[in-house]
Amino acid sequence: MDDGSQQPQSGYQARQYQALADVAEAVAANRDLASLLQDLKGRLKLVVRFNAVQIVLHDPERDVMRRYFLEPSAPGEQVVTELGMDEAPGGLVWRTQEPLLITDPAVYQSRYPWVVAEMIKYRIKTVYILPLTALGRRLGAIVFTSRMENAWSEDDRELLEQVAKMVAITVDNVINFESARAAEEAAKRQSERLQLLLEINNAVSSHLELRTLMQTIFECLRKVLPYDVVGLALYDPETDQLRSYANVLPDHQPFIEEGEAIPLEGSVPGLVFRSGKPVLMDRLEDERFQSDWSKRFRAAGFKSGGSVPLTAHGRKLGTLGVACRRETQISQDDVDLLCQVAGQVAIAVENALAFREIESLKNKLTSEKLYLEAEIRTEHNFEELVGSSPSFKRILKQVETVAPTDSAVLIRGETGTGKELLARAIHNLSERRDRTLVKINCAAIPTGLLESELFGHEKGAFTGAISQRIGRFELAHRGTLFLDEVGDIPLELQPKLLRVLQEQEFERLGSTRTQKVDVRLIAATNSDLEQMVGDKRYRGDLYYRLNVFPITIPPLRERAEDIPALARFFTQKCARRMKKHIDAIPTEAMAALCAYHWPGNVRELEHLIERAVILTQGHQLEVSLSDLKPQSVPAAPAGVTTLETAEREHILRALEEAHWVIGGPNGAAARLGMKRTTLQSRMQKLGLARTGS
Repeated sequence: MDDGSQQPQSGYQARQYQALADVAEAVAANRDLASLLQDLKGRLKLVVRFNAVQIVLHDPERDVMRRYFLEPSAPGEQVVTELGMDEAPGGLVWRTQEPLLITDPAVYQSRYPWVVAEMIKYRIKTVYILPLTALGRRLGAIVFTSRMENAWSEDDRELLEQVAKMVAITVDNVINFESARAAEEAAKRQSERLQLLLEINNAVSSHLELRTLMQTIFECLRKVLPYDVVGLALYDPETDQLRSYANVLPDHQPFIEEGEAIPLEGSVPGLVFRSGKPVLMDRLEDERFQSDWSKRFRAAGFKSGGSVPLTAHGRKLGTLGVACRRETQISQDDVDLLCQVAGQVAIAVENALAFREIESLKNKLTSEKLYLEAEIRTEHNFEELVGSSPSFKRILKQVETVAPTDSAVLIRGETGTGKELLARAIHNLSERRDRTLVKINCAAIPTGLLESELFGHEKGAFTGAISQRIGRFELAHRGTLFLDEVGDIPLELQPKLLRVLQEQEFERLGSTRTQKVDVRLIAATNSDLEQMVGDKRYRGDLYYRLNVFPITIPPLRERAEDIPALARFFTQKCARRMKKHIDAIPTEAMAALCAYHWPGNVRELEHLIERAVILTQGHQLEVSLSDLKPQSVPAAPAGVTTLETAEREHILRALEEAHWVIGGPNGAAARLGMKRTTLQSRMQKLGLARTGS
């Protein structure tokens, strides 16, 4: 009888031992909790009846219990939930290190209501919770559940206690393995990030061109962080805005225009720049960022990202931005890394801006040097304003009055009367005398190139623009700009000229960046601007802006009393240059000079004197009087006109029809089908010049 009664007990013990052996095998084979739970569920069911098994581990850093279990509705899928220490019965077992058997859920209704709700939901009648402890270290608890009432005998519970001890060893190994793997991953990430910072440091030290640098940074960042775009936003103090610069996308498709303004309000870069703190978001949907720029950015498909500040030596330069076309988990490590990258980029930006400023100043100084050399070669100076006639003295008084101001001056007069010399005198008497006087003849530059000459252009702005060019307005900053032949400025260019005169700002061709300048303008013309305004060939608002202080230079024939002084001045000037000694002008020659009508004005007189000095062999100027007499022509047969007379009349008629405007689409040159310079040459040869002011 004893043998019969012991046999079932021996068979049960054998199955227990086999179950423990199976558990030991499962413990040795698994390196993660999900696999361990799956194995335990399969092997223990052969010996002990239960429905599910869970593991609850204590997180010492956050002091919470983390529950791991297999989803009942999806076998094999692990679920992890987090509970406070007082919310989980596993927390009680972890503290007391005593098993907890729950056979009556109602007892725990007030303390653990969610446990009771879960037991009802899954029809659980019995719960057994055992502590998990390995090498004296409390890890958590293991939970067995069953749909049977009083599911386990004392022997079953002893078996489960043995299982718990084995599982504790496995859990300890899993935790250590996970810690080692996490440490290895962290070390790998740290190594990758240090390598990234080293590569960026090398790029910063070898690239002054920001676009090339940003391409390198983009390629480096993508090895560590999954961003689709990286770009700079640099602060423009003149407009108090951020401007987009050097954006890099993997498909090289420009999403944002170079130099595009980014608002300081309602945008991530704006907030970062003002606060000096990084802003990186897993999702870009944020009610703080509702500017058109931010909406357009999201509409382009970017879902996560942000910006970090660019600061060098306490100076806020702008922001470094990144974005991704999918939502991402951005960690504090990612933020710290981007801030480190931004610190290196800020150094590069500061260097690039300094280099750009130095290059700009160098280019400007080079251009100024060329202008000054040209001025030296022309030997112009204030002493060349020679004359003592009442009309000339009146002009000098006007120059003396207007020069100290910054008002615009419009000098009017025929060709050759000395308008440029008068402009130089105004500049030399002004507060801007130590800065450059930049001049440009608007009639001498093709219409298509005049805008570039005045305002400059960026590299690639048009065919043939192989490099950046500084315009005359920018070159004349804080100085004076002399626009000669201002009547020849094309109608379509006049609004831009009016804007720079009124607002002192403009944009180079091919650029959206506004340039601020401080320029005093002196204009000159021999055109009838009032008539051109009446004919709708010149803007009235521009004319009135130029005509603030008009000065009219009379033609030389109207101030004949100045001719002797001018003749002596030009004689001495040319004689010194040619190393000749000429101390007198014959009376007959001087009388002829004073009697001549001088269609070419002072310039014609200077050229005639220069020719006479060349021909002079002694100490008296030898003037060819034949040059001062109207050329006689042979009498033509009655009814027949000479070719020269016919040509003269034909040109004169065209000039009168064009109101003496030579260039332009409606000028006399266009009417006659010849170049403007050719017409001017013919007019000089025929002695054609408009009389009066």
